[in-house]
Amino acid sequence: MKAKIYIDGQEGTTGLQIYERLGARSDIELLRIDEDKRKDVEERKKFLNAADIVFLCLPDAAAREAVALIENDHTRVIDASTAHRTARDWAYGFPELYRYPGEVIGQAARVANPGCHATGFLASVAPLVKLHILPDDYPVTCFSLTGYSGGGKKMIAQYEGEEKGNDLYAPRVYGLNLNHKHLPEMQKIAGLKQPPVFCPIVDDYYKGMATTIQLHNKYLLGQPTAEEIYHIFSAYYAGQKLISVRMAGEGEFVSANTLAGSDRLELVVSGHEKQTTVTALFDNLGKGASGAAVQNMNIMLGLDETTGLNL
Repeated sequence: MKAKIYIDGQEGTTGLQIYERLGARSDIELLRIDEDKRKDVEERKKFLNAADIVFLCLPDAAAREAVALIENDHTRVIDASTAHRTARDWAYGFPELYRYPGEVIGQAARVANPGCHATGFLASVAPLVKLHILPDDYPVTCFSLTGYSGGGKKMIAQYEGEEKGNDLYAPRVYGLNLNHKHLPEMQKIAGLKQPPVFCPIVDDYYKGMATTIQLHNKYLLGQPTAEEIYHIFSAYYAGQKLISVRMAGEGEFVSANTLAGSDRLELVVSGHEKQTTVTALFDNLGKGASGAAVQNMNIMLGLDETTGLNL
């Protein structure tokens, strides 16, 4: 019997991208609510309880309300909001950070999909902390460049509208209060004693991300060179289908939209004996959101994790 899948909030950017990856698949049954009833609580409740797996593509408060509407013990949930990412009884949906993701995500009833900036940050920081190479009290700094689609429909309309202001043609630094909503999961999942100093930047292109950390090698265990850090990551992610690692080329420019349209993530290591930068390149709508959600669904259903993804 085919697994029944329901997307609650399909009209948003993340929901539409999930549907794009699932709509043509024949190995699942996609439940579709009538357009005029998508905000009807009782109708949503019916679909939430009829599904084997539900994607929640909703604001935080609405995601919590949706979970409360589930009244059975068989509906499993993948939540794309920030509502449950640090919750004790929710699995964090970043498969590559687990030795056996099938035993964590695959067995979970509730999975919190990572935030886009958090995905790029954790891809580099979490393994280094786990391997005790990066001290858990290290003062980590990070900047993350993203396309404007990460801001949802309202921001997309601003950038693509006829009355686009001059400020939208240049990179814009935001989150200046240093209290970005992804920080709690970035700190907790990485295993850091303090949150990183995090600087997000949105620019005038549709999708793609470049999330970069900067390290002084003398404060790392064994004082590894940039090349040695590259080999550490290569070994850690060996055999992974959706994460790859490479050294930056001499004089190379790294574009934040390199993996736009892909569900993969690439770590680019650069530097020398004393300093290292690690940049995660990925699509904020792919591995940073909808692609990751479908990857988690595949694992929960016991399928190849790359089924239906853009490689």
